[in-house]
Amino acid sequence: MNKQQLIEQIKLKKSFLCVGLDTDIKKIPEHLLKEEDPIFAFNKAIIDATAPYCIAYKPNLAFYESMGVKGWIAFEKTVEYIKKNYPEQFIIADAKRGDIGNTSQMYARTFFEEMDIDSVTVAPYMGEDSVTPFLTYEGKWVILLALTSNKGSHDFQLTTDTKGERLFEKVLRKSQEWANNENMMYVVGATQGRMFEDIRKIVPNHFLLVPGVGAQGGSLEEVCKYGMTKDCGLIVNSSRAIIYADKSERFAEVAGKEAKKVQEQMAEQLKGTL
Repeated sequence: MNKQQLIEQIKLKKSFLCVGLDTDIKKIPEHLLKEEDPIFAFNKAIIDATAPYCIAYKPNLAFYESMGVKGWIAFEKTVEYIKKNYPEQFIIADAKRGDIGNTSQMYARTFFEEMDIDSVTVAPYMGEDSVTPFLTYEGKWVILLALTSNKGSHDFQLTTDTKGERLFEKVLRKSQEWANNENMMYVVGATQGRMFEDIRKIVPNHFLLVPGVGAQGGSLEEVCKYGMTKDCGLIVNSSRAIIYADKSERFAEVAGKEAKKVQEQMAEQLKGTL
């Protein structure tokens, strides 16, 4: 999916919601445990209920890899289900890969060739040669970690050099030598508030993947106030607040209602922009 297609979906649905499929076997409704593949059964129901209100899905690989082969199979089935039934959805493999060049080539092959996923999250710590193998695939996106929503982000990302440049700012500036706003996005946590102003000074036209709204306490209004562009420029993720909103047999119905609430809030924020 290219940038213009993504923007068109945002316009069409009046939404920039990404539903995070952080599916934990220990948190899904108990009645699903009788299914042959409980993780996929849960995901399928969540996807069917939320697809009208979101423009992206983000399976977090840790939740699937924790179950070994069974988890990976559930992940593959989930991706295939989205692609077959909701081909307009942008799929993000939240894998946070990033290693020496030949290893990154293999990670890129996994997600972009074998699974044909739209995008993958990548850690920039090892520098250019750990990121560029992901950028050789036409129509695919790298989503680079920049300023994350966790408490520990301050340990490194906000440290400054002798010129006063913060590490996350260096990541934003340097990475623009490798790619552009047609194939690279950045992860910026919703809990960072007015820091979005500083980020937009450096990357005014890039899309930002924004986790941290919902269970982590980030403010959608604040994210939009400081981070939204004329093309929206945001993909805001919500995981637990939607997918675990209910643990009864009505879990999918409730998840759909929660997604719709967020979509309606987003529609308000989009007024006057698209």
